[in-house]
Amino acid sequence: MASYKHQLAGLGAALLIFSSCNTNGNLTASGLNPTAFDTTINGKQVQLYTLTNSNGMEVCLTNYGGRVVSLTVPDKNGKLTDVVLGYDNIKQYADTLNSPSDFGSSVGRYANRIKDAKLTVDGKEYKLKANDNGNCLHGGGTTGWLNQVYDVKAKTDSSIVFAITAPDGENGFPGMVKATATYTVKSNNTLDIVFEATTDKETVVNMTNHSYFNLNGDPSKEGMDMVLYINADNWTPADKFYIPTGEIKDVTGTPMDFRKPHAIGETIVDTTFDQIKNATGYDHNWCLNTFSNGKGDDTKVCASLYSPKTGILLEMYTNEPGVQVYTGNFQGTGISCKHGIKYPKHVSVCLESQKFPDSPTKFTAGTKGWEFSNPYLKPSEKYYSHVAYKFSVK
Repeated sequence: MASYKHQLAGLGAALLIFSSCNTNGNLTASGLNPTAFDTTINGKQVQLYTLTNSNGMEVCLTNYGGRVVSLTVPDKNGKLTDVVLGYDNIKQYADTLNSPSDFGSSVGRYANRIKDAKLTVDGKEYKLKANDNGNCLHGGGTTGWLNQVYDVKAKTDSSIVFAITAPDGENGFPGMVKATATYTVKSNNTLDIVFEATTDKETVVNMTNHSYFNLNGDPSKEGMDMVLYINADNWTPADKFYIPTGEIKDVTGTPMDFRKPHAIGETIVDTTFDQIKNATGYDHNWCLNTFSNGKGDDTKVCASLYSPKTGILLEMYTNEPGVQVYTGNFQGTGISCKHGIKYPKHVSVCLESQKFPDSPTKFTAGTKGWEFSNPYLKPSEKYYSHVAYKFSVK
């Protein structure tokens, strides 16, 4: 793989050429310039793709990392509002040293953390790439799928299929994996995402979308007045490095209880609760009530987010057992992002469908409560993960 220094040198030149050619003002509804994404990385063409429906909903994606770059929906007054964070050019997305981010990405092969970057599959131990306090995060971070170029296998006005082939041994993971991420904008203002994968050798797979949602219409300001609901009676406590301890605890009487919707800011300030203090916010996994007996019901709302300012309501559906809720605790870097905005800390909320974090360690150890969070994929099986984000106003 070419070094990122050489990638960025080429990217800078390419962006200068393409920006000078875009004089006709053909911007997306979210104000993006498609030519700012038109370049080549590691010999593969990168572009910005736009999906729409008849209601004015627009989703812009790039095949670099299979990322959602913008997601525009009407607010209570009919004003089109971009509700996700990101950058407005490919150079920043690819610059993993100066502007690192998982904004909107299709994460693989294993989303979230694996303790000590070690994995045991079929009795054999594998050493993974350690990129987060000695642990493996998001499949290896800068060399994980979120920073690779997906192939575009199919495209319509409302749908796109990204595909990636990961070689055996990539970042230490066993098995050659072929995966797809299918994004569809539906007529009821739903962004529907299906992740699928196969392998030639037993391995682990846990894919997710990592969009940062701010429904307020102004990501220059903190977003903790957004109202969060999580359909979960239990959650998984974590240590100071965000690795689950193995316990599954009841949310009752704790700041982890979102069964009755409330503004996140009401409880995120409770630093007497060590989990919030350690993470400087929420960065935790909830065990969804919509998952039972080894199966998730993706026809029921597992979580929702609402902005009293814009009236925009996001409802989440998934067949996965868990959702990672992350409140942008590492924002506030001072980096200029989309449209030059510098995002403050706690500006957004990620709602990541997933197997529980560190499931390869906890599942094999037989920890009670992890028995339905099986991360393993065999050659005879097909991985299937579904998540949908439905937008409306109230």
